[in-house]
Amino acid sequence: MNYTMKEKEAFEVVGKPLHVSVVNSVNKRRIPEFWEELNTNGFTDRLAAAAASSSLLGICTDYDGDLQEFTYLIAAEKHGGPIPEGCCVKTIRRATWAVFEAIGPVPGAVQNTWERIFSEWFPSTGYEHAGGPEIEVYDAAADITDEKHRTEIWIPVKKK
Repeated sequence: MNYTMKEKEAFEVVGKPLHVSVVNSVNKRRIPEFWEELNTNGFTDRLAAAAASSSLLGICTDYDGDLQEFTYLIAAEKHGGPIPEGCCVKTIRRATWAVFEAIGPVPGAVQNTWERIFSEWFPSTGYEHAGGPEIEVYDAAADITDEKHRTEIWIPVKKK
């Protein structure tokens, strides 16, 4: 698996939340539907236009192990402008991140990479999850159906 280690200072994001369950892999269906909904209604275009960078973020946060659910945000780095209606602001703390490449059409390449990170990478390295949000980074202008599309997956890690 292609990955790099990066340090990143704390930053704020603004995004629209979706509460989703992992039971029966509901998240693998609902998150792509959420992206489709926000792409269709123009929200992601507005968010990208107002973002601090050319990237849109998919952020998995606030995992509740008892309920087997988490919050997924379609977000961008906060730039100081007004907060769009229905959005929230979240601070992502400073961390060491393992940054993985997912090459191929979304959502398949991203979902496959997630599975490999937890089934192959974590068990074979000296790292463990450091807690906190996990981030998918998408180029807002890219064609997500392209076979060469590149998504990054950022996971906070620490040495065991």
